[in-house]
Amino acid sequence: MVQSYKQKPDLQERYDSIIIGSGMGSLTTAAILAKEGQKVLVLERHYTAGGFTHVFKRKGYEWDVGIHYIGEVQRSNSILKKLFDYVSNGNLKWADMGDVYDRIIIGDTSYDLVKGVQNFKDKLVGYFPDERQAINDYVNLVFSVNKSSKNFYLNKALSPLISAIIGRFMRKPYQNYADKTTYEVLRTLTNNEELIKVLTGQYGDYGLPPKQSSFPMHASVARHYFSGGSFPIGGSSQIVETIDPVIEAAGGTILVNAEVDEIVVKNNIATGVRMKDGTVFYAKKIISGAGIMTTYKKLLPKASVVKHRLDNQLKKIEPSVAHSCLYIGLNGSPQELKLPKTNFWIYPEKGDHDSIVEKYLANTDEEFPVVYISFPSAKDPDWSNRYPGKSTIDIITLVPYEEFEPWNDSRWKKRGQEYEAKKEKIALRLLEELYKQLPHLRDKVDYYELSTPLTTQHFVNYEKGEIYGLDHSPKRFRQKFLKPRTPIKNFYLTGQDIVTAGVGAALFSGVLTTAAMTGKNILKKVMQST
Repeated sequence: MVQSYKQKPDLQERYDSIIIGSGMGSLTTAAILAKEGQKVLVLERHYTAGGFTHVFKRKGYEWDVGIHYIGEVQRSNSILKKLFDYVSNGNLKWADMGDVYDRIIIGDTSYDLVKGVQNFKDKLVGYFPDERQAINDYVNLVFSVNKSSKNFYLNKALSPLISAIIGRFMRKPYQNYADKTTYEVLRTLTNNEELIKVLTGQYGDYGLPPKQSSFPMHASVARHYFSGGSFPIGGSSQIVETIDPVIEAAGGTILVNAEVDEIVVKNNIATGVRMKDGTVFYAKKIISGAGIMTTYKKLLPKASVVKHRLDNQLKKIEPSVAHSCLYIGLNGSPQELKLPKTNFWIYPEKGDHDSIVEKYLANTDEEFPVVYISFPSAKDPDWSNRYPGKSTIDIITLVPYEEFEPWNDSRWKKRGQEYEAKKEKIALRLLEELYKQLPHLRDKVDYYELSTPLTTQHFVNYEKGEIYGLDHSPKRFRQKFLKPRTPIKNFYLTGQDIVTAGVGAALFSGVLTTAAMTGKNILKKVMQST
């Protein structure tokens, strides 16, 4: 049954804009359009809104599915902070994670990544005293690349005519970096493989190890956290909770349990959407935040895909990695259990990231190539008000979709004993990784549940359960079609596929999409807002 995110809505047949999906890109697009006076309908196929920003509850616990930490929101003048304030009317609040946001653990050795650029450099020099020059050069390069990214992305919002005239000049500085892998660039700065392994210890934030990822993707993540990490106070459900009133204020609605069957296209003009139950909603503009692959393969009419050869575009991009997440509930408050706010990134001692991944993909019984441990209940100062005497932990690792492909045709929660046994084996291995780091938690675990790539496929509608949409390889940044405008009139894209992985990028995609739709300088408006 179609229902409103909050209450029984007064549904219209016609809207100014309809947005498919309710992830961060869609919510941002909807809120900005609402502030431009538009009545927007947001359609979410699942029973909960928010995409990777939603939470789920089980057995007296609550887990954040995709938000583990956000950078840049402690700086009041940062684009990201301004944007979050703009789309939530300043109602979304953040808690600082403290000095150490990430701990890179390689074998038995730990390296802390600390907030503040000079602190970050000093700490690394303490670990690698002979690499001072390389570390300074690295930080300077990260800033240079990020500076060049602004024009690269703003070009995506320009009209085709203006982009044809000046687009190449806007893209070129960034693409000079984007054509190189992270490893290629870092090897020009240092030969120290351990330092490279530490500097790229956050590669799980974008999914590709250093010899495969495009350097600007790495640089944007590194830069994103130089000022530290933060967590939404009240949990990531606050993102939808604070954005929904902005959409409603202009007469818009977020609908859940509202699955779109097909985008209605007539004479190459998008005019509406047909729902699974046959209902048709109409709008002047249609936007998909469902990901380019899902949009072109499942939502657009076949005739439109064939006409514009959109399937050829899809051959030029690859889906990103799939993963499993172990959601753990514990008896005891974060304080009682001495849970840190710092994230742990755990890697095998021997080998570089790429060779470790390769070894694991050949045999998933090998050591996990990366284990990420997050302590959301410790990061959220409001947690104990909601769940006294309880705590949660998330543990994420790389799991190829192919491992669970045999159960592709089964239904969520009804996939059978063999599937559950496979999940249990992975869950127990991940629990051991936790106990290695925090042995005192061994008898505190009350409940745990493992998601698989099929879980992600079920909830996010990504074909192979990928976590970050598209791969962030050098090839990806050469694809000019990854932008808001499509060859179909009045039909647009938003979300991480038109920018890069992560909540911050999806947030910024909303700026690009609304700028392309309205022809207005949305970014200027956001930056001038109070």
